Amino acid sequence: MRVSVCVGNYAKEPYRIPGLEMNVFSMEELCYCMKENAFLLDLSLLDDGLLDWIERECGLGELADRLHPLVHRRGQLSEFVVAILRYVGFCGEEAIQETEQALKKGAGLSGIEKRKNQVDYLVRKKKYRPALRGYDELLQKWQAQESEGAAKPASDFQAEIWHNKGVAYAGLMLYESAAECFRQAYELSGDEAYCVDYLAAKRMRLSEKAYVDFAAGCTEWYPQTQELEKKYREAAEEWEKHPDYLQLYNRRDLKSRDRQKYNEENERLVQALKDSYRCS
Repeated sequence: MRVSVCVGNYAKEPYRIPGLEMNVFSMEELCYCMKENAFLLDLSLLDDGLLDWIERECGLGELADRLHPLVHRRGQLSEFVVAILRYVGFCGEEAIQETEQALKKGAGLSGIEKRKNQVDYLVRKKKYRPALRGYDELLQKWQAQESEGAAKPASDFQAEIWHNKGVAYAGLMLYESAAECFRQAYELSGDEAYCVDYLAAKRMRLSEKAYVDFAAGCTEWYPQTQELEKKYREAAEEWEKHPDYLQLYNRRDLKSRDRQKYNEENERLVQALKDSYRCS
């Protein structure tokens, strides 16, 4: 049995970390999220709202007082985070220094680059709808910078936004929208990988015959269609070797042979999933 000594109270109301779209209920949870996602944090963390939460919900007025000057003179983000990590004692000095270096490295990114990292994080966490809203905001900012003639990242960066927006749509199985995003990315960068993703989204969206007709009309993309088919075959072969596929295949056979055992197995699997969820 492991026992953890916590600093401060367990909050009744959570604090939502800006940019991460994550709620935390304790100082330890806050420290964990900051350490694991240091490259995603920005100066929006230096806010009176966090200080109020630390004092009111966690009962750590002393820490809030220490952080107050950093917030109101807009101190360095790395200094602010390190002060919290050291006060709470959540991790060792080596981990604190690694977190500090990640924060300092991230400070060199522009606002739009930092925001893209945050939205990409939402995609990796399968939070596709807020990610789509984030990508739309980024594209609007890009257009605003273009109209103002302001300095901005290279066009490849804009292509990455379109591509990752397509990944979010694909995660929602909205393949037609995904295909359009991949096409935009390909036209901006000329990257053949984006072209293959475009064709893949079309293949998922269309029937077998409709896709064959579509691909036949894309003679200039013949090498890409061949590459996609190779990847498709490899993925299918890999899936047929996967334990999940074998389990589904065996369960289909079990359903036809012994319905009662099949139902019992269903209950066992559901309970295992519930237990796994509670432990996660």
